[in-house]
Amino acid sequence: MTAAPAHGPREFGAPSHPRPRIVRGAGASLWDDAGRRYVDLGASHGVGNLGASPPEVVRAIGAQARELLYLGTGYESPVREAFLDRLLSLLPDRFGRVFLSNSGTEAVEAAIKIARSATGRTKVVAAMRGFHGRTMGALSATWRRELREPFEPLVPGFVHVPFNDPAALEAAVDESTALVLLEPVQGEGGVHVARPEYLRAARTATERSGALLALDEVQTGIGRTGRLFAFERWGIVPDLLTLAKSLAGGFPIGATVTTEAIAARFRGTHHSTFGGNPLACAAGLASLEYAVREHLAERAERLGARGMARLAGLPTRNVREVRGLGLLLGVEMKEKVAPYLAELERRGFLAIPAGATVLRLLPPLVIPEEDWEAGLDAIVEVVGHG
Repeated sequence: MTAAPAHGPREFGAPSHPRPRIVRGAGASLWDDAGRRYVDLGASHGVGNLGASPPEVVRAIGAQARELLYLGTGYESPVREAFLDRLLSLLPDRFGRVFLSNSGTEAVEAAIKIARSATGRTKVVAAMRGFHGRTMGALSATWRRELREPFEPLVPGFVHVPFNDPAALEAAVDESTALVLLEPVQGEGGVHVARPEYLRAARTATERSGALLALDEVQTGIGRTGRLFAFERWGIVPDLLTLAKSLAGGFPIGATVTTEAIAARFRGTHHSTFGGNPLACAAGLASLEYAVREHLAERAERLGARGMARLAGLPTRNVREVRGLGLLLGVEMKEKVAPYLAELERRGFLAIPAGATVLRLLPPLVIPEEDWEAGLDAIVEVVGHG
């Protein structure tokens, strides 16, 4: 009998081609089982804003694990209360309630349920190219056909409009609309940044119709775009905000933030067994304190501007556009991006795609400047000679 492989093929959904077998990390450095070092330019998929195994978060998890691993949300928890207080202290005053879960897709599911219940309506308006998760409600809000089709029929009542088209958005939002769900920057959809007039139109349309506005900051939150929360750039405040990924420094968490008034209109129940567990809250509290103390948003703004300036000079013969915000950058190629990613990996730099043609950069916000410069040098050389 042939023994099963030690890794890879047994995992449902694992990549079919060989990838580095990563065994440890520190900051923006990752090492495989052969001892080779890689620079993380996106391997953490936006989860690692604080880098791999940030010491403050590791210590907080360890200390909490020695006290209490799990507690149901029916009981008061000092660490949960401290985390919620700190999170809300960093947000506009209108926010006062938070539903805690375990992931971004769960945070979006909660936002959809809250909006439908609080408004008594069913229609959800989302954007083409948008990505909000893979559970059935969040997937219904997600645009990409190849993600949706295998699981249809999905949840009814979802409408998709072109991103950055205020007129199309305003026409779609009416008195039957419960929620407008948008990303300030479409990460999975190709790193497309919302224009100021687009999000302002969304705010105006929802206020006019009585619908709610949710901004999905699962990827853009906690300093990624050069602000602690991306919506701060646009001068608007949503009714619902979804957070996850780096919110707890790599520990699974999701948060759906809303107002006291909207929470008071919610009818029905919603619950998450592991949402708000002590370990996640301890990690989240440590992560928020670190991000604020170390000014990671300002660092993302500075390093991101440097990256945009370097990448803007890439040759137009094979590059269509460079775009992004903070340390969320995308290089749209005129051909498939996979060979470029493979060559970067061969050189020791791990970046990721955003669709078939976009090279996406999501380095830890703590990446050493010399590693960031080396990564940019490698991209300029690989893409420039492609």
